[in-house]
Amino acid sequence: MTLAERLAAALTSESAPALAGDDHDHPGELVLTPAAVLVAITDRPAPGVLLTQRTETLRRHAGQVAFPGGRVDPGEDAITAALREAEEEIALPRGAVTVIGTSDPYRTGTGYAITPVIGIVPPDLPLVASEAEVAAVFEVPLAFLLDPANQRAATAIYQGRARHYVEMMWNERRIWGATAGMIVNLSRRLQWPA
Repeated sequence: MTLAERLAAALTSESAPALAGDDHDHPGELVLTPAAVLVAITDRPAPGVLLTQRTETLRRHAGQVAFPGGRVDPGEDAITAALREAEEEIALPRGAVTVIGTSDPYRTGTGYAITPVIGIVPPDLPLVASEAEVAAVFEVPLAFLLDPANQRAATAIYQGRARHYVEMMWNERRIWGATAGMIVNLSRRLQWPA
C-alpha cells in the first residue's frame, strides 16, 4: 500500500479515537472561527512532515512551531485555505500538493476550529519562508512524530488552572499545543507503524 493509500484509508476510518482539542473550556455558545492547516508529507522512502517556526515578532504564538495555515476566508473551503496559506507562508506551490483529504477538526481554547488538510508533496522543494510570519521551514520524520514514545504529556498552569497538553522535542525545537494535538490525532488514525 502506498503512503497516499494508507493516509486516505486512515482518514476515512471510523475506528481510531481522536483528541477533542486543546485542554480548555469550550462553552456551548462559543462561536469558533474556521481555520485550516496543511500537513504536508514529503513523498520519500522515509516520509517527513513540513513544519514552520513562527517569527518572534508575531502578536500570537510567536516563535512556536506550527503547520502552515490560518483562517478560512469567506468563499473558501478548508482545502483552499490550507493551500493558499502554505503558498503565502512558505512558497509551496498549490499544484505541487496532492491532497489526500482532511483529518479530525481540532478546537482550540483561543476560539478556532482547525481543519488539518493532509497532502503529499515532492521532496526537497525550494521553499521560501515569508519573512513577516515564518522564521524557518524544516522537516521532521513522519515516523518520529507519529511514535507515541515521542509524544510526552505535560501540564502547565494557565490563568490559575492546570492545562494538559502534548509536546515533542525534535532537535532543539519544541512541538506542542494545537500542532502536537493534531499530530497525535493523525497518529491515532494511522496507528503508526502498521
